Amino acid sequence: MEAPVFLETDPPSDCDCTGCAQWRGAFTPLPRTRLSPRHALAVAAAAGTVISALPTAAAAVEHHEARPGDPDPAGGASTPQGGTSPLNGAPGAPGVTAQTVHLTTQSALRATTRAAIIDRAKEWVAAKVPYDMNKYWRDGYRQDCSGYVSMAWDLPRNEWTGSLAAFGTRITKAELQPGDILLFHNPANPQRGSHVTIFGGWTDSARTRYIAYEQTRPGTRTQSTPYAYWNNSGRYVPYRYKALMADGDLGTGSGPGAGIGSGAGAQAATATRFPGVTSFGPGANNAYVTRLGELLVERGGKRFYREGPDSRWTDADRRATQAFQRAQGWTGRDADGLPGPVTWSYLLNGKGKDIPAAGVSGTKGVPPFPGVSKFRPGASNASVTQLGKQLVKKGYGGHYRKGPGPRWSEADRRNVEAFQRAQGWTGRDADGYPGPETWRRLFS
Repeated sequence: MEAPVFLETDPPSDCDCTGCAQWRGAFTPLPRTRLSPRHALAVAAAAGTVISALPTAAAAVEHHEARPGDPDPAGGASTPQGGTSPLNGAPGAPGVTAQTVHLTTQSALRATTRAAIIDRAKEWVAAKVPYDMNKYWRDGYRQDCSGYVSMAWDLPRNEWTGSLAAFGTRITKAELQPGDILLFHNPANPQRGSHVTIFGGWTDSARTRYIAYEQTRPGTRTQSTPYAYWNNSGRYVPYRYKALMADGDLGTGSGPGAGIGSGAGAQAATATRFPGVTSFGPGANNAYVTRLGELLVERGGKRFYREGPDSRWTDADRRATQAFQRAQGWTGRDADGLPGPVTWSYLLNGKGKDIPAAGVSGTKGVPPFPGVSKFRPGASNASVTQLGKQLVKKGYGGHYRKGPGPRWSEADRRNVEAFQRAQGWTGRDADGYPGPETWRRLFS
């Protein structure tokens, strides 16, 4: 683990970004002096002239955080997470209504794990995503602090500091674990101090500092941070994502997605829980490697081992794991040969397809699963068309009024959901978003 980076000085109590500084400067109070009635009228007239000119200058000003009623900076342009107008709401209207929050939190939230949240947070850190509340990164999430958390929590749309709390459960400082957030929303003036960070773990036994993942100027960073933050510390509130699952509990229908990759050093409580990715890979030597090898042998991976399996990680473990992942139709980093929570769950619970014999395709006639990112609101690609045509062919195209086409729509989701329910799946396994098992059954 890299040594934490410490700030040399405490940032000022108010946001020091260019936009907020301009706003403060624009409203600097006049000196208190005694004015005659005639002078007061003259000053008022002059002030009116200045104030009338402010909207033109303010239109180009960047704020620390978006707020309800702000103009849509993208002019209503669509992003992979939906248009930006619903984020801010109509002028004078709240950004998220109670009905929207209820529907989203009860039916549309995607299950995820702590390891997956930290994985996604690390991707922006590695990419050094520039801070910009008016721009969207290539994954479709807005490049400010709340857009960063929306991405890490895998929310179906961009949220802001005024709505993020609805997607979490309030917890205490003592309950904080990696993947939770620390949120400060200033309802009186969202531009003054509103901010949110992702909790990455304590750095000292006294719990006075923690590793914070945050999106701030000039770009995404992670560093040791005093609890709860450098300023407004007493106003930050900890929250835990409502759809958080144990690292080994993600099921079919939601795909391997974030379950394959680096984790947050999660420790196994029992032999059935995913022990964390640090238990596997070059240099690993522990009982979990032995257990992984035994499970792989049971699922058809014996031919990869000349001897063993045993507790020391070898290339045989990697190749057997990759063969199992590919047998599920996974590709890319989802089939990198390193087990994540979903791979572990499939092996432990006998889910998915076994490793085929040498020279035999494990998914004969089934095209490779293109990944869950191809099937999200705003996505437009050939895989969506391919999925839609197969749904129609299988008799599950009843919700299409036209198409199917390349742009993911609610009709696609409802047709997928109908197919999943026909498999006897319920809950998040029938959420309408195809995972590798949905894909395999659909094209089998």
